[in-house]
Order: sequence, then C-alpha cells, then structure tokens
Amino acid sequence: MGLTIAQKIIKNHLVSGEMKVGSEVGLRIDQTLTQDATGTMAYLEFEAMGIDRVRTELSVAYIDHNTLQTGFENADDHRFIQSVAKKRGLRFSRPGNGICHQVHLERFGVPGKTLIGSDSHTPTGGGIGMLAMGAGGLDVAVAMGGGAYYITMPKMVRVNLTGRLSPWVAAKDIILEVLRIMSVKGGVGKIVEYGGEGVKTLSVPERATITNMGAELGATTSIFPSDEITRSFLKAQGREDVWIPLEADADAEYDEIINIDLNRLVPLAAMPHMPDNVKSVEEIGEIKIDQVCIGSCTNSSLLDMLKVAAVLKGRTVWPSVSLSIAPGSKQVLNMLARCGALSDMIDAGARILESACGPCIGMGQSPNSEGVSLRTFNRNFEGRSGTADAGIYLVSPETAAASALTGVLTDPRTLGDMPETEMPDEFIINDNMIIMPASPEEAEELEVIYGPNIKPFPTTEPLPEDITAKAVLKVGDNITTDHIMPAGAKILPYRSNIPYLSNFCFRQCDEDFALHCKQAGKGIIIGGANYGQGSSREHAALVPLYLGIKAVVTKSFARIHCANLVNAGIIPLTFADEADYDRLSLNDELCLPDIRQRIAKGEKVVMKNLTTGEEYALDYALSERQREILLDGGLLDYTRENAKRS
Repeated sequence: MGLTIAQKIIKNHLVSGEMKVGSEVGLRIDQTLTQDATGTMAYLEFEAMGIDRVRTELSVAYIDHNTLQTGFENADDHRFIQSVAKKRGLRFSRPGNGICHQVHLERFGVPGKTLIGSDSHTPTGGGIGMLAMGAGGLDVAVAMGGGAYYITMPKMVRVNLTGRLSPWVAAKDIILEVLRIMSVKGGVGKIVEYGGEGVKTLSVPERATITNMGAELGATTSIFPSDEITRSFLKAQGREDVWIPLEADADAEYDEIINIDLNRLVPLAAMPHMPDNVKSVEEIGEIKIDQVCIGSCTNSSLLDMLKVAAVLKGRTVWPSVSLSIAPGSKQVLNMLARCGALSDMIDAGARILESACGPCIGMGQSPNSEGVSLRTFNRNFEGRSGTADAGIYLVSPETAAASALTGVLTDPRTLGDMPETEMPDEFIINDNMIIMPASPEEAEELEVIYGPNIKPFPTTEPLPEDITAKAVLKVGDNITTDHIMPAGAKILPYRSNIPYLSNFCFRQCDEDFALHCKQAGKGIIIGGANYGQGSSREHAALVPLYLGIKAVVTKSFARIHCANLVNAGIIPLTFADEADYDRLSLNDELCLPDIRQRIAKGEKVVMKNLTTGEEYALDYALSERQREILLDGGLLDYTRENAKRS
C-alpha cells in the first residue's frame, strides 16, 4: 500500500511509536515558531529546562500579536523574547516584519520538513508541503530542546479538487465549503490532504489560505503537494534550492474522501458565531454592514492584497463603512507600495494597519455596538472581536472589498468583470528585520532580560491519590479557548503574568469564575463536546491550573487543548455515557477516588457525585507517556524528572 503525503513525512521523522491510527507517535521536529502572545511563556519554560541552545534546524521567534503598546508590558515581553532568541540560538522577527505564518511561508518554510508552532494556525505551512502543526508552548519548548513532538496517529482525509474557480470565487470559499461539509469538529484526529487536478490551478498563497483555516476543522493539520507551483513560489522568494517534489503515492489509501468541483463554488460567508455556519453570500442577502477588515494570517498575502487593490481602484469606500487593511508582511507592504497598489487602497479610503495580526486577535478595530463586521479572518467566535454583541462574518478578500464599496454584504460577481492580477516572478528580498542569534561563544556573555510583568510558571505538584472538589463550572458544546482565556488588547499584555491573567478566565461564561475557584481552593470543570477548540494558547490550561482546577470532564476535547491540559497536569476525562453530562449540576461535590493508581495502571476512572450519590464511568485517551506526565504533575516536571532518571 502506498503512502499519503503526510504519512511520508511522518515516516521520515518517526522517532517512536507505530504509524497505526489511534496510537501515539513521536516525531523529530525540524523547525519551530512562536509568536509573542504565547512565546513569552514558551521561553520561560525553555529557560526552566536549563538547555543552553536550541537543537532544531531552525527556530524563529516572531513579534506579531501584542504590537499595540499602551504600557510597558508588551514592550518588556518583546525585549525578553529578543534576549532569549539572541542567547539561545533563535532568529528574531522584529515587530513590523509581519505575521508569523506569512513570513515563515515566504522566508523559511521547506517542503517535507516538520514544523510546530505555538499558534494554532501553524498548518499554514502545509501550503508548501510541510507537516506543520499547532502546539502548546511547552511542547514547542521541548522540541526546541531536541525532544520529540507527540501526536495521536491521525486518520487521512483526501479532498479531491476538480475544475477551476470561477471569477470572483476565491480559495477562502474552498475552505469555507470544506468547513460546511466537515464542521468545526469534523477534522479531529485527522489530517486533511488536498489533491486532484484542481490543485494545479491554485497558487501557494491560495493553498496556504486553505491550510491555514483548516485549523477551524479541528484537524491535526492540512497539506498540499509540493509541485512545480511550489517550486515557482520558492524560486520567486530566492529559495528554489530548498524545493523537493512531494506527492501522495497513486495507491495511497484514505479513511475519507471528499470531492469538490471548483466550477460549482460560489462566494460564501461564515455567519456568526462559528466558522462552519456557512451559507452563500447570495443566500444571506444584502445585510447592512458597519466595518470591513482585510488581512490576518489567512488572507494577507500579496496576491490577496493585489486583488483588493484592483477592486478598490478608482472607487470610494461607502460612507458608513470603516475599511481597514493589514498586509501580512513587510515584504507584502513594500511590494504594494512599489507597484502603486497601496496608493489605490489609500485613495479609496482604506485605513492601512501595520503588518501584524491586529483585529484578528482583538488588538484594535473592535466594531461598534451591535455592529456587523465582514472579516477575511479565520475565526468569528462570539466576543473575539472585542465587541460582545457584534456580528462577525468571515468572507474572501474579493467579497470584503466589494462590500466595502456598497455598504451591504455584496456578491462580488455583481461588480462585472473581475480585474486581473498576477503573482510576480520575483519578490523583494530584504531580511533586515530578522535578527540573527549570537554565536555560542558570544552567547555566554549575554543575559536574558526580564520585566516586572513577567511572572514564574504556576506551581505544580504530582497527581494526588484522590481528588475531591466541586464542579465550579458547567458549560456546553464548542467551548473555545477564547471562552476560557480571552484575547484582546486589554488582556493580551498579561500573557506572561498568570496570576493577573486569572482574573479574566471564563469571564464570558461566569463573570465570577476566578473568585469562585479561589473560594473553593480547587475545582473540576464539566464541559460538552469539542471542548477547547480554537487557539493553541496554553494559557487556557495554565490559568485553570493556577486557579486550582484538577480535572476537566467533557463529552469530547479538541486535540491541542487536551494535550495542553495534560502538559499542565490537569486530567482530561470524557464521559463513557454522554447522558451523564445532564445528571451533573454546578457546585456538585465530586470525587475521583484512587485516581493516581487508576491513571498509573491505565484503569477505568469512576467519578462519584457526593451530592447526589450517583457514579459515572469516565474514559481517557492518554498514552503511557501522557499518564506519566500527569503522575509527575505536568510536562515540565516530567522533563525534569526524566533528566534525573536518565
């Protein structure tokens, strides 16, 4: 039997385990990336491991999330990350150089390599044939130290693309269609691989849009072949030497096959408040809009920006609409300036933002109250924009630009002929915003610089023999990491200060959650299906750890968050009978008897409800390694103990 693209890369990087679906495999990691919202904690963890230099082929620290500096906190975090990068052997991408995934695709991504990043949209690298996965910061820190990255061997899904996109229909519409078909939890435990003749009609930036937003499927990652189109992109970036051909074997077998005829796709939109709530723009109709935001790691490439500029050229943004545009990298912004496209945007009335995540992470540009905002981003979770009652729609750059001109959600096909845009044969290459690390000899003289807002890793302890605690929170399905640990300009500056950050935990679900946890001393959270979907932010596990959460019991978990809970020493458990979820109430006194012994032996777990007298059978999908991590109190403790043991 032949291999899929992903299976070939996994096989070449396998350091432990068998390539058997459902079993744990350890992978050698070639590259890592971090961004500043998650990077500070990742580097605190790396420093705690006591390793002098990173041991990957390439590691890059990006500054792209917390670029709004309304106090010293973000600037201090950036200085800390830069000092770690210089001393420990990482490249440092300065603020203004661009969004991590866009820059990494342009300057560092290599087909056939493995990449993990402390950002859930790291699968963007799959657009050039990388096995690129989002991970928690602690997993990234371990990989930087030369450790393996562990995943459950996924199922393989093949998305066959046939035909060619019609004018005004975009790559964004392809991934929205996949989300409509699979849902936000349909990709859990799977790798989505794209193939078929339609693939040859898509440029690398278009492929990257699709793999980027594949994170919203809950998939382990998404990947495209590395072909002549990939080679052309890398050649234009002056990096043709890293190209290799990579495709699935003709007799590769897939667990699931989805067929999409590109000829039949139309402009689509994800309606509030989930990326899989997808309808055609025509079906939704001409709703009045207040704001349009174009950019993010999903749609900020030069190709996207040139299309937007062509639509806006010679026109004016509708009077009641605020249009903001954030090019994805300095390279993109520079090329827009040189070819005149930037001037076309400015002439039309667009507000040009810096090359950073910006509004996508809630860093500015929050809509007006009850406003409708069209965004080319990847997530439209309730409240993520910074305005609790805003309605956020996810659309393509073409639909966004057309709507900005009319003041209503607009099918861009109504504008007539689509302007032609072409990818350049050569990109402007200027890496002067990448700071190289010091040599090992120079590094010995350097110091890591800490600021007053940077606090230590939360205290951990080995798993106790029994756990008795109240159900301090009960939530429903599709709880996101934005629910657990919100983003936004007011909160992100405290990502390196877990004690202060804890005040905002679960505030959207229970305004007094942190207070209740502190009063209880310890607690258990009860959740529904797909708990922890969304961002890879490990703060959604570290803050509950700080607040005394000992276990989370749900119908099911999102992959990265489940791993982050284990890494933090919090037990992720699922109901053997989902109906038991309805039998539990807030503030029930719960007990997990003999939990340490049961986890150690891999035995079934029972939870007793001391309030009602009921008992519930619980499951856990944990490898022997993960069980040992929980016994030691978390991945940091496990890593230290392993070092002692060896």
